[in-house]
Amino acid sequence: MRKVHLIVGARPNFMKMAPLYKEFKKYSDEFSVKLIHTGQHYDERMSKFFFDDLQLPYPDEYLEVGSGTHGKQTARIIERYEDVLLKDMPDLVIVAGDVNSTVACALDAVKLHIPVAHLEAGLRSHAKSMPEEINRIMTDVISDYLLTPSPDADENLLKEGKPKDKIYLVGNIMIDSLIQYKNKAEESKILDEIGISKKDYALITLHRPSNVDNEKGLLTILNAFEEINKDVKLIFPIHPRTRKRIEEFNLEEKVNSMKNLYLVPPAGYYDFLHLQMNAKFILTDSGGIQEESTYFGIPCLTLRPNTERPITIWEGTNQLVKLETDDIIDAAKKIIAGDVKQGKIPKFWDGKTAERIVQIFRNEN
Repeated sequence: MRKVHLIVGARPNFMKMAPLYKEFKKYSDEFSVKLIHTGQHYDERMSKFFFDDLQLPYPDEYLEVGSGTHGKQTARIIERYEDVLLKDMPDLVIVAGDVNSTVACALDAVKLHIPVAHLEAGLRSHAKSMPEEINRIMTDVISDYLLTPSPDADENLLKEGKPKDKIYLVGNIMIDSLIQYKNKAEESKILDEIGISKKDYALITLHRPSNVDNEKGLLTILNAFEEINKDVKLIFPIHPRTRKRIEEFNLEEKVNSMKNLYLVPPAGYYDFLHLQMNAKFILTDSGGIQEESTYFGIPCLTLRPNTERPITIWEGTNQLVKLETDDIIDAAKKIIAGDVKQGKIPKFWDGKTAERIVQIFRNEN
């Protein structure tokens, strides 16, 4: 019996680990699986709702690290997860993505000589100014299993000198959750609650520090929304971080003056999928949403100078837009006018990624 820890901490981790947890549970005679929640996202709507929607059990360990600077938060995770490891000593730790919980828990494990698997390995924005890029690179350096979502991730790892026998192209595990819960998402009533019809709105998500922590950057984006909302309704499930910055920068009056901008609380998983699949287009700075919109075939404008998921541009519906008011407006107006980018679903984005991952570890027995 091999003991496995699955690490969650921030919202995107939940959608990645839910299908993997359920797949491991099918082999309960081979694996004992524990869910470790660092508490990096502690807001109920950002955490508990996703556990409920994804039908995950209460975590076996909840570290309650809360918010803080990158250094303080990472340090708290390292300190608290080490205690869990010393008590339990699993045979494998699986981390996902690029958040502080990812690198902190991986570092704890490797220092205790516990093998680490990194899910979504090899993704690169090639911008070390992004904290997430540092987390990705460091986690890949110390991990024993590099589980990649797409061929470009494999290429990045090989260029960095990673051994080929450590790299496993398994596909995009977020699509596993999306496929599993798509029917439930279709039943969501969130659009009725907001009072907007399908395809009659654009969906917004903003949370990257480079976009919301800088007053000039945030104002640039809001100026674009001011113009875009004249032509299409905008639904904005606002991240707590973004709401706080709007208040700090005294931009509330500007936001409230936009008649077609609908600020709503962060949505649960089913509701948010429903908003995505029925949008005219999406304005975002999220990584995962670039992938989900590609699967749904919804045009996506990513308000960033780079992306660690270039396959969503090469094969999907995503395009990068400069953080300039006129560029954002122009890109949105093209879609509103019917100039829509067509895409396809990449290889292995098929709902079977969790199966492929578990078979890797079953075959080692």
